[in-house]
Amino acid sequence: MNRVVITGLGIYSTIGKNLEEVKKSIYNGKSGIGIDLRRKEFGFRSSLTGIIEEPNLKGVLPRRMRIGLAEQGKYAYVATMEALDNAKISTDFLEENEVGILYGNDSSSIPVIDAIDIVRQKKDTSLIGSGSIFQSMNSTITMNLSVILKLRGINFTISGACASSSHAIGIAFLLIKQGLQDIIICGGGQEINAESMGSFDCLGAFSIREDDPAKASRPFDKNRDGLVPSGGGATVIVESLESAIKRGANILGEIKGYGFSSNGEHISVPNVEGPVRSLERCLKDANLSPKNIDYINAHATSTPVGDISEAKALEIVFGQQKIPISSTKSMTGHEMWMGGASEVVYSMLMMQNDFIAPNINLENIDESAKNLNLIRETKHAKIDTFLSNSFGFGGTNSTLIISKY
Repeated sequence: MNRVVITGLGIYSTIGKNLEEVKKSIYNGKSGIGIDLRRKEFGFRSSLTGIIEEPNLKGVLPRRMRIGLAEQGKYAYVATMEALDNAKISTDFLEENEVGILYGNDSSSIPVIDAIDIVRQKKDTSLIGSGSIFQSMNSTITMNLSVILKLRGINFTISGACASSSHAIGIAFLLIKQGLQDIIICGGGQEINAESMGSFDCLGAFSIREDDPAKASRPFDKNRDGLVPSGGGATVIVESLESAIKRGANILGEIKGYGFSSNGEHISVPNVEGPVRSLERCLKDANLSPKNIDYINAHATSTPVGDISEAKALEIVFGQQKIPISSTKSMTGHEMWMGGASEVVYSMLMMQNDFIAPNINLENIDESAKNLNLIRETKHAKIDTFLSNSFGFGGTNSTLIISKY
């Protein structure tokens, strides 16, 4: 089996438009949460959201390529170009070698809504435009980036709710480990518009702490009242060790294990057993014990039920190890389909720079998490191996373990 490494990172987030900006934000505990008044006009229960500027790609990409990119595709493109540059992979290299793409994405709402509005108003489908179909499909990111970058390897989208991009990295890990691919561009993209969030808002899942948006996302805090939706794009270049050495790449980390499971119970309420199986499978795959983990980036979204389930699972698996834990969602909000990949990027930045980002807004630790070593303030620490959890609707669970090379 091949060893599998990470050679490039890229990010376009509510807390920074590139790796350097994001590193400073997670170190300083900066929040990317704000208010979208348009949501109140729509009748939303919550107007809280991650705040992000949509990239302007005019002059960067030809019009024919731009019109196929949905909002999240633009975020993904910017993140991917940074990751390729970070990995020292040129456009010539992409054309001359077989490189694949696996990206997590589980919605593309605006293009669907816009197309239906045109048909209802004009009664003429020809007015929808030729780019609509390529924006509206869940595979919008992989289909567009594979053409823009002239990729010739594996090419599809992983749709696994809020574990989508973590699974994308995990599947890439398996394919490369088995020798079926050498390099795969992995990641996740999440649209951040109001239209995509109406059905979530109706569930009452969002925080309504609108008086102080920066304090709304508060994983593991006793007084949390829901998650804050967010988004952006994150890319991780996953490569076989042999390929990385051959091209003289700067190896940033090594993927040691991938765990997965399904809860097999309620479609939206998590349990404890599913995450425990994912965690244990990942540790077994990595041939590591709980004491080998230096940091855990928890899924913890700031929902009343979800945080409790994960806290219990972490305590069952890691016992009294007192491993440092934080949830970067306290700063970014819940980046949904992007979250697994972005949290790998955030954790890689911590590992590279010897610190643990804080779980901000943790004022009163929930009773369920009292035995966990939750990090409230930035901590200088050496991280050799970290673990990242991602869980999603339908009971899908994904766990990744990554070490320094």
